[in-house]
Amino acid sequence: MKKSTDELLIQLKKKTNIEEFFKENESELIFDSLSAMVTFYMSQKGLKKADVVRRSMLGNYAYSIINGNRKKPERDKLIMLCFGLKLTSEEANLLLKKSSNGELYVRNPRDLVLIYALDRNQSVIEANNKLEEFGLDELPLP
Repeated sequence: MKKSTDELLIQLKKKTNIEEFFKENESELIFDSLSAMVTFYMSQKGLKKADVVRRSMLGNYAYSIINGNRKKPERDKLIMLCFGLKLTSEEANLLLKKSSNGELYVRNPRDLVLIYALDRNQSVIEANNKLEEFGLDELPLP
């Protein structure tokens, strides 16, 4: 968090578009749960649960994260959910941080490929193909 609460409030009062405020300040927001954060991103990106689950390729595991039944998901599975949510690498890192998982680190070759894929709105399959191309561990598919 870089901005004070007062700064955020002043900025909010000046905005005529709340969506713009959310986009500019999402890293400043505090969510009470991982599920609330996932729901926020779904709403912000206009995604339905079924679409997120399908894109993430996680099936019921994704539903358990979205619904708040899984408090500490596995890092790789949460990354797969990030693909389902169409998150950027910055957004994915906020979600990973909220779940107490390690953030994506550009100096780690595997994470570098995942950052690249997320920022280009690629699918889990496309990310796995690139990981395989470099001889790196793929995201676990069912």
